Amino acid sequence: MTLEMLNATYGIAGSLEFTEGEGGLPTAVITTPLAEAAVSLYGAHVLSYRPRGKGEVLWMSSLSEFEVGKPIRGGIPVCFPWFGPHATDAQKPQHGFARVEMWNVAGTSVLPDGRMELCLSLKDNPSTLALWPFAFAAEVCVRVGTSLEVTLRCTNTGAEECTYTDALHSYFAVSDIANVDIRGLAGAQYYEGFGTVLRHQDEEVLAIGKEENRRYVDTDAECVIRDSVLPRTIRVAKSGSRVTVVWNPWDATAKKIADMPDAGYRTMICVEAVNAYDDGVVLQPQAQHCLGTIITVE
Repeated sequence: MTLEMLNATYGIAGSLEFTEGEGGLPTAVITTPLAEAAVSLYGAHVLSYRPRGKGEVLWMSSLSEFEVGKPIRGGIPVCFPWFGPHATDAQKPQHGFARVEMWNVAGTSVLPDGRMELCLSLKDNPSTLALWPFAFAAEVCVRVGTSLEVTLRCTNTGAEECTYTDALHSYFAVSDIANVDIRGLAGAQYYEGFGTVLRHQDEEVLAIGKEENRRYVDTDAECVIRDSVLPRTIRVAKSGSRVTVVWNPWDATAKKIADMPDAGYRTMICVEAVNAYDDGVVLQPQAQHCLGTIITVE
């Protein structure tokens, strides 16, 4: 659909407008008394979230390439149908194909509590089938209000069982990583990076002072990101997930990431709702699974 058609069919006067975003990518701009947000149809990617009277919650890279065929760095990328590198073929795209596909608008509405809802859909097509040979219907719904709620629902529309992994790879903006700690994971077990040794977090509070890529397993806990300078607290709750990933690339790795400034790691932290490792999703024909995250700023 053209922008004119999208606005005529799904636009909501004064509250939701489809515009040409960076790189010419179609973007839904949401403005309500409760909050402002922007969502790219490319990748069903949440780019921005600002509760009314508060600052930007999500981190975006100033070097992100808004170009079809390349992922957007920052915000909330949708990882599907695999998380991280493909298990058997390193030539396939990192984190799957969902974040580099153009999604369709499935619906928009104003909810009874004043939140704005935008739902985007993606179905199997020749491009996806070449990478992952299963029929599916995926839907990302973004609900914008005093909290930001994002859900990824996948239905197996084929005739055989399918298995996948996924994530809502949320990047959060912070004043400086030195001012931040994360609560909610005390006592949890985790793998460090791609390691195979299961570790235990004894500390009550996780402070980030080096590269971290912690993959916490068997946890559905809410995480709390505290920033002592802004000052603010971001609560990150989730559903349909037993794995939480906490990631900051630190300086050496950040310098190897082409679409991240060398010092970009200082103003971001990822806390992600994930289905992977021992929490992959197995769907029988016509079954579905929903992964969700709810982000609240205090």
